[in-house]
Order: sequence, then C-alpha cells, then structure tokens
Amino acid sequence: MEENTNIPFFKASINEQDEQAVLSVLRSGWLTTGKECLAFEKEFAAKVKTQYALAVNSNTSGMILAMEACGVAPGTAVITTPYTFVSTAACARHLGADVLFADIEKDTYSIDPDSIEKIFAQNPQKKIVAIVPVHIGGNVCNMERIMRIAKEHKVRVIEDCAHSFPSRTKLGYAGSIGDCGIFSFYATKTITTAEGGMVTTNDEQLCKRMTQMRLHGMDRTTWDRYTSPRASWEYDIIAPGYKFNMPDILAALGRTQLSRADEFDTKRKQHAAFYNRAFADTDFVELPPDSEGNSWHLYLMRLNNEKLDCDRNTFAKELQQAGIGISVHFIPLFQFTYWKNLYKDFTAENYPNAMKAYSRTITLPLWPDMTQQMLERVVQCVKETGERHHA
Repeated sequence: MEENTNIPFFKASINEQDEQAVLSVLRSGWLTTGKECLAFEKEFAAKVKTQYALAVNSNTSGMILAMEACGVAPGTAVITTPYTFVSTAACARHLGADVLFADIEKDTYSIDPDSIEKIFAQNPQKKIVAIVPVHIGGNVCNMERIMRIAKEHKVRVIEDCAHSFPSRTKLGYAGSIGDCGIFSFYATKTITTAEGGMVTTNDEQLCKRMTQMRLHGMDRTTWDRYTSPRASWEYDIIAPGYKFNMPDILAALGRTQLSRADEFDTKRKQHAAFYNRAFADTDFVELPPDSEGNSWHLYLMRLNNEKLDCDRNTFAKELQQAGIGISVHFIPLFQFTYWKNLYKDFTAENYPNAMKAYSRTITLPLWPDMTQQMLERVVQCVKETGERHHA
C-alpha cells in the first residue's frame, strides 16, 4: 500500500453470495415484504435466541414500534443516555413522551445504573415507563443492575442494540435480555442490509402489537394478503399504524450477511486486538473499554489529553488529512440546539462523564476486510500525530 493511500472509515464486506441473493429477489417477481423477510426474521431470532424477531426498515422505526408497544405515550417518560445517536431519544419525542437523561459510567460509554436510580428518586411525579440502555460500540451495558432497577420500579427495558450484534453476556445475547431489543443493519454495522433493522422480543403480546403497527395497523401482512386463498382486499385496521416494513430485497442481503456474521465477528476482534497491542505502551492513548462479549462494532480510541498539546478535534483533523477515515461517536445530545432548548437543565455540566468521553474519543477504521497494511498504517498515523503533539 502506498504511503498516501486513503483508508475509508468503513467498507461493507459484500461478496458474490450477497449479490446473487439480491438478484434472485429482483428476478422473482416479489420485491416487498415476503418469504425472504420471514426467513430472515426466523434466522435472526434463532441466532440471538429470542422467541420473536420483526424486520423493519431502520433501527429508528423499530425503536418507535417497541416504545409504542411498551406504553410510551404523551404524559409518560423514558430514561436513556445523552451519549447516543439522536434517534434513541427522538423516538420518545415522536410519541409525545419526555426523556430523562442519565449520565454514562466514568470509565465506559454505558449508561450508569447509579444515575438511573437517582432519576427515579428525583422524579416521583413522572410516569416513567421504560429504561432504554444503549450498548455503545459493541459493549453491553450493566444489564444485571438495569433489569433489577426496572423490576423494582415496574418499567420496561428497551435495549438499543444498534451497535451490539452479536454481543453476548452471561445473561444472553444483547437484545434478548430486556423486553425488546432493536438492532440496526445500516451500511456501517456488523451486518448490513444497506438500510434496515430488527426488533427482538420474548413477549407474545408485544410482538403482536408491533406486527400490527409495523404496516399501517393492518390485521394481515402483505404476504398473507396476496398468497392466501382469502381475498387480498379483506383486512381490518386496528390502529393508526406506521409504514416500517422491510422489503425482501434487503432481507435477502441480510440473510447472506447473517450467514457470515461469525466470520465478520472473528475478524473484527482480531483487528481490535491488533490495535490494542499496538497502542498498549502509547501514553497518549487509552484503550477502549472491553466488556464481556464485546462485538467490537467500533474501536473507540480515547486520547489522554494530559499528554497532548492539542485537543481531540485537531488530532482528528490531522488523521483525516493523512487519509485515515475516522469518526466521532457520539456528539452528546446536550450539544444540539433542539435538546438544549427543550430541557433547560440539559447541559454539559450536568453530565460530566459524557462530556469527558466525547472530548477525547476518536473512532478508528474497523471493518472485516481491512488488510494488515491498512491496520499498520492507521497505527502509524495515530502514533506520528501523537508524537507531533506530545506535551
């Protein structure tokens, strides 16, 4: 690899099997939600060991379905973290609910159970109906404590699993522990359908409600309407539902990607281990948190600001100028205009752990098909940048 070759932040691993699966659907005459989607749901549920899985067109739409089924509505509130992508909290607002924010843990990116308990204690007047932990970068939150807190306060747990397939703990796979789990198959995720997601649950009633609300509140699926002997135009609307279904074109890609999930998982872990070894003795880098069953969706490199004469943004821009595709996960929600205007006490000062994590985190490239040369060049550029700015 030449010295100036750019390394993208992410490149999906697409092979001939993926291409043929999509072409097969295109040639089948059935493009929307059908047998491919049904098969994908069954295979995904079997993989994460849940009773039910519902394919949707994004993690965001899956989150809305799960929240609505769990009782999130005007006059209620959910607890989540400001250290997440905006959709986690925005979904509650779409449903008319308030959002109460808990800080993250000091040494991880995970929502802090102590902060969750404080919110319950300080808001006895609020009708809190759900806790929404976010498994950042592949690390699973402290679900043992979160489930205990939820049981004590009789609230639902909706796991945001956008980063955490196939993360696993002693309690089970991410997405199988709470009442619902919501996964993302966006282009940069551990498996992809280009756009799409999956909702998992072991609760039959939640599954039934989400199935109905997923497609306009109909009491019949499109596949059933057009393949069963019963007239296709005969259906009932039981609620003002949404248009959140996944088409078979995407589901076909999801199935072939799912068949390679363990291969992808192994490669990501190998790449992350290389980074960890390379940075182990670098004093301006702190290694990412690595909890049990981490799927290493992201490599969240943390800068030790005390060892540098520059801030995170300067460091990140210089990596980009060197051709390294980086990102930052995440901008805490209290940095955004909408949320600052909505809640007056929603400020960086009240969430010191989230602010500190944000101010020193850079996400490095981490994808299955990265070569050893690519990995070595990323490390070289990080070290050269750090050496230029070493305090």
